[in-house]
Amino acid sequence: MIETKPNGRPAYETDYGAAYCGDSRDLLKQLHDESISLVITSPPFALQRKKDYGNKDQHEYVDWLAEFGEIVYSKLRNDGSFVLDLGGAYQKAVPVRSLYNFRVLIRFCDDLGFHLAEEFFWYNPSRLPSPIEWVNKRKLRAKDSVNTIWWFSKTAWPKADISRVLVPYSERMKKLIEDPEKFYRPMVRPSGHDIGSSFGKDNGGAIPSNLLQLPNSESNGLYLEGCKSVGTQGHPARFPARLPEFFIQFLTDPGDLVVDIFAGSNTTGQMAESHSRRWLAFDERLDYLATSAFRFLPANNTNVEMNEIYKRIMANESVDLREYLVQQRLQLFETPRTTSVGYHKLGVSSEQRQRKAPRR
Repeated sequence: MIETKPNGRPAYETDYGAAYCGDSRDLLKQLHDESISLVITSPPFALQRKKDYGNKDQHEYVDWLAEFGEIVYSKLRNDGSFVLDLGGAYQKAVPVRSLYNFRVLIRFCDDLGFHLAEEFFWYNPSRLPSPIEWVNKRKLRAKDSVNTIWWFSKTAWPKADISRVLVPYSERMKKLIEDPEKFYRPMVRPSGHDIGSSFGKDNGGAIPSNLLQLPNSESNGLYLEGCKSVGTQGHPARFPARLPEFFIQFLTDPGDLVVDIFAGSNTTGQMAESHSRRWLAFDERLDYLATSAFRFLPANNTNVEMNEIYKRIMANESVDLREYLVQQRLQLFETPRTTSVGYHKLGVSSEQRQRKAPRR
């Protein structure tokens, strides 16, 4: 359970977290100061064309987002981080890029007191060519495939451990590790880099760059299957699970609190749960949160149960998803002699068994 959480009932909760419907500014204010280790989010971008998920006009966007940033700053631990994913945009009616995402960066650092720990760039190779007018029709600009990701920190020394997110070695590096003397000699390179003998040591992987190449092409899975089952569309601007997963592993420890203030389909909560981090998800759209619950269900969950969960949340009922997880586990492990064996093997407490109250 979450020890630090807003007042009121969540839309749903799990072992490690809970999702709340409401204005994130109001919900954040209810949390204890210096209680959050990581806020990671992808707010609606400042696009020219209005989207269903409520994006703001470019002129008001920076002021609007700064309202959230100011509250986040007070709620972060001193070693906490705020990771902000922002897509690019064009100015109205001309093929000239907007500077809104860079204005957000300057505003957060100069006025709100954040430090820019590092800038990251998310390259999505599966993104479709856009904007149509300048790329497809007139062919004046290249395809926009990169988002800026600002890693803000409250102090100059945020918690971080890059060794948790190492990437596989290249084939050439693997050969070098197998036989270092064959591929290089320790020496100072013309660039000034001193390449010592430890360069050939196997550290379990290579240090990743700040360019994250992550396709965003999910077309199936339990979340989308659930959306189809209840007759609704999935969130139109989901980011790939590996993106929040990277920063959750990089910047937090198990048990730390991770918050997404524009949760949408709650990919952040799903990844926090899978890595034993406590989490909170906030969004103004109850329908988005209702479908996001599907991310926490077992793969063998039925369409009947997904429809039931969706309807309960949409009726403003607070749903404990552990009810459904326990029932699925019981069906799998129950024996004719006793059901306590299945509970014991799964580590399900007597308190969780008592939660199996009849559903309304």
